[in-house]
Amino acid sequence: MYSAYQKRLILLKDYLTNTMGSVNTKIIFRFLGITAILNGLFMFIAVPFSVYHNESAAWGILNAGGITVITGLLLYFLNKPKNTIIQKKEGYLIVTLGWLTLSLTGMLPYIISGEIPNITNAFFETISGYSTTGSTILKDIESMPKGILFWRSATHWIGGMGIIVLTIAILPLLGIGGMQLFMAEAPGPSTDKLHPRITDTAKRLYLIYVLLTLAQFLLLKVAGMTWFDAINHAMATMSTGGFSTKNTSIAFYNNLPFVQYIIIFFMLVAGTNFILTYFALKGKIQKVFHSEEFKYYLFGIIGVASIITVLVYFFQDPNLQTTIAHPMVFGKVESAIRHSLFMVTSIVTTTGFVTADFTMWSFFASGIFFALFFTGGSAGSTSGGVKIVRHIIMLKNSFLEFKKALH
Repeated sequence: MYSAYQKRLILLKDYLTNTMGSVNTKIIFRFLGITAILNGLFMFIAVPFSVYHNESAAWGILNAGGITVITGLLLYFLNKPKNTIIQKKEGYLIVTLGWLTLSLTGMLPYIISGEIPNITNAFFETISGYSTTGSTILKDIESMPKGILFWRSATHWIGGMGIIVLTIAILPLLGIGGMQLFMAEAPGPSTDKLHPRITDTAKRLYLIYVLLTLAQFLLLKVAGMTWFDAINHAMATMSTGGFSTKNTSIAFYNNLPFVQYIIIFFMLVAGTNFILTYFALKGKIQKVFHSEEFKYYLFGIIGVASIITVLVYFFQDPNLQTTIAHPMVFGKVESAIRHSLFMVTSIVTTTGFVTADFTMWSFFASGIFFALFFTGGSAGSTSGGVKIVRHIIMLKNSFLEFKKALH
């Protein structure tokens, strides 16, 4: 007779045998190879920035890209699956292992170039980039080589929309279906599509992502940023990541208000469901404002920013005016509105850019900002967090349960 504990072990063993035993490992490794190849190609894009500035880091980035591409090619050509259909379990494994592959190969430019020689620090910086978390171990960002800074921002941009989505767009060329990957990768409780074919959806999403990044890059350049800073901040904004090329983040541009307004707008767009952005670009604005989540998201940001503006304008310590004003801006009212709207949008969308130290504002304002950390942007956007739609569902369900208990 088996004990209850032994029966559970037998059932678990049977379950793992029946499920994991049928996993198509070759399709998984083949896909990881594609991921590594694409990641290595992105590394090569960072090389010209180092070459232009005569930086020794160029060789480190080039070698890292070469190692990553060769590893990817080996994984791809040594694993030819008989069955190219991706089931749900393969989809989840591919997405999980795909991000791990990105992180392990993505830290190579830091290590080989010698700019972040410590493996733990390099791994932290890489994961922070791909996950668009924005935390950093760097103390003096402006002293880093331009090629490394570009790669650092590129990890944001790759992770924002997701290299998995990019790979889905090219899967038809390899004869592989991508629906299960899209289901495993897509954020939020729903997986809306722009097109019945999932690969066409992925292509359109990435096209929107690229066009918005390009548009912001050009606007930032016109507003006063250098070419290099403009492309880096555009990638960090659209991915809602927050890596900056300046030690003081966007506070460096407090004398260029239009730069900050441009970033505010694109942070709002990046935190919006990309399906709605697609409809807006197609001229179907009514569909955007029919979205309940978008209305909560937009008017919530405006409402909270209005409260913060009042707190900053009327209750800001006179000794701390430098945190919200600058002699070259339009005045204290405009400065309070701009900084409040910027900080609220940055926190809600989990971008992480800053124009001022909000912890030096009133305790009430700091409490509001702390609460905003738990909101997040819209589902289907590049922002992190819980997502607005989940809060809406939770509130509606709470009211329903309250009504049931009451009646």
